[in-house]
Amino acid sequence: MNFQIREMTKEDYAQVAEIYGQGVESGAATFQTYVPDYEEWDGAHLPFCRYVAETEGKIIGWVALTLGLSRTPYNGVTELSIYVREGYKRHGAGFALIEKVKGSAESFGVWMLESRICRQNTGSIKLHEKCGFRMIGYRERIAQDKFGQWQDTVEMEIRL
Repeated sequence: MNFQIREMTKEDYAQVAEIYGQGVESGAATFQTYVPDYEEWDGAHLPFCRYVAETEGKIIGWVALTLGLSRTPYNGVTELSIYVREGYKRHGAGFALIEKVKGSAESFGVWMLESRICRQNTGSIKLHEKCGFRMIGYRERIAQDKFGQWQDTVEMEIRL
C-alpha cells in the first residue's frame, strides 16, 4: 500500500478523531469512553512528533506523544499513542509512524518512549515488538473498559 507520513495539522483532526473513535468503540484500544474535541486533545498531547499516514487524501493512521511522567527529571519520557484506521491495519502504516517518531523524538529531548496497551490488543503488542519495544510488565485490572469489564495493560518501552 502506498502512503506518506507527514506532520499532523489541526485540519486533520476530524479524521484523527474518527480513527480514535474506532478505538473507543472497539474497547480494545483505549479505556476512554468518548472522543475529545480538538482543544482537549491538543492540550493533552505534546506539540511535536504528531504525524499522520495518508493515502489519496485519506488519513489511515496517526501517532502522537504525551508527557510520560510529570516531574522534571523525567521530561524525556513520553507515552506514545498510535491508532490505525480499520481496514488499513497490517499494511505498514503503524510501523512507519512509530519509526518516524523514533527518528525525530530525540531532537526534542525525548530519550524514552513508553506505551500502555490493552492486554487483549495483541496486534498493537506485536507492532511495538516489531519496532523494538520491550515488555517491562503488566498491570492487572488497572481500568474498566466501556463495557464495565476490568482490563489489564501491558507496559512496553524503548530507549532512544
